Amino acid sequence: MTTASPGSPAALDAAAAPLFGSGGPGDASAERMLATVHALAADRFTGRRVGTPGGRAAAEWLAGRLAELGAVVEVDEFAVSGVRELQATPVLSYRDTLLVHRRDFAEQLTSTELPTPVTGQLATAEARSWRARWLLVPAADQETVSRAEAEDAIGLLVPRGVDDEGWMPKMIAGPPTGLVPILSVRTDLHAELSNGLGEIAGSVPMRTIRTTGRNVYGVFSAPSPGGLSVLLTAHYDGVGDDPEVRLPAAADNASGVAVVLEAARLLAGSLPSGTGLAVALLDGEEAGARGSAHHAPQVAAGTYVVNVDGAAQLGEAAAVEAGGPAEPLLAALDQAGRQTGVPLRAGAMASDNRRYAAAGLPSIGIGMGMPGYQTPAETPDRVEPRTLLAAAALVVATVEHLTKSPVKLGETR
Repeated sequence: MTTASPGSPAALDAAAAPLFGSGGPGDASAERMLATVHALAADRFTGRRVGTPGGRAAAEWLAGRLAELGAVVEVDEFAVSGVRELQATPVLSYRDTLLVHRRDFAEQLTSTELPTPVTGQLATAEARSWRARWLLVPAADQETVSRAEAEDAIGLLVPRGVDDEGWMPKMIAGPPTGLVPILSVRTDLHAELSNGLGEIAGSVPMRTIRTTGRNVYGVFSAPSPGGLSVLLTAHYDGVGDDPEVRLPAAADNASGVAVVLEAARLLAGSLPSGTGLAVALLDGEEAGARGSAHHAPQVAAGTYVVNVDGAAQLGEAAAVEAGGPAEPLLAALDQAGRQTGVPLRAGAMASDNRRYAAAGLPSIGIGMGMPGYQTPAETPDRVEPRTLLAAAALVVATVEHLTKSPVKLGETR
């Protein structure tokens, strides 16, 4: 796609200044958006994992926020399966040293449940017998897992990298579970363990559950017959807290929710008559984009979908992925990028936008950074006010450009 001129932080702030001022009724407010981020990342919402009390409480809170903004609100429930849930903190202990969960090791999503620690000798894959041993292996491929199962190994230890701050990000959805306990070990530690084999104890108290998600919809205005209709979306769920550690999920995706709410507030009072504007705050994205998969078939053909997933730390450019018949939407986004000074680049955005695109809707996904992604370090203080303002500016300007040269519902160019 066409890329807007590169912008330094100062240049972006200067570009946004004419559009966003002091936070009055017609201005975007960084304070208002930061308040949303802090609220969603608070203890009472416990990481907002789909199906948890914290996730349900977040849905209720967001429904109230949309109603305050003047939307007609609906909460829609749907079934979610295959969610991985820790019932206790996993254990990995070597030579009387208790390793640190998510720093030194983490649960592997294809692992079977091992609810309490089991002790055994540590061995490498070259060992003649794997029986009653923990095995250091390069990967949990099918051949390795099959041998471990056939020889009654206790479990497998596979290497895994960490992020720049030394964390192993949490995930709650992935391939089907197997019949062998598996733990991921920090890559350098995995190599170190092979040089001093001894006794090790480990547990994987993780189960797979079915639960219920909740999407929150807000309709601000319905389109006139054949008129322009825009849907702003962001997922509000996170991967949830660990049993003993908070994962605030401030960037992914409290920041995106804050931007969508603020953009909707501004657009609701300024769009031309007959323009449709709605918001979908989605659950279950971290469990396989289940909320958008449930919602997308319900959306009217031709509706333009703008999804924001991560608006915490704008680096060199905002990542943009288009899907469906999105040419008019991309043209509007390109104009908006030039107007606001927000640099854009084509990049993978594996989020809810793909579900809407798969349903044949013109859609774009926009991402502006997720510092501390899915770790305890994903805290509200790392969400940049200027990035929130840049994201809100981009979304508002994109919709405004669409209204100047709209394509009717169901039509493409």
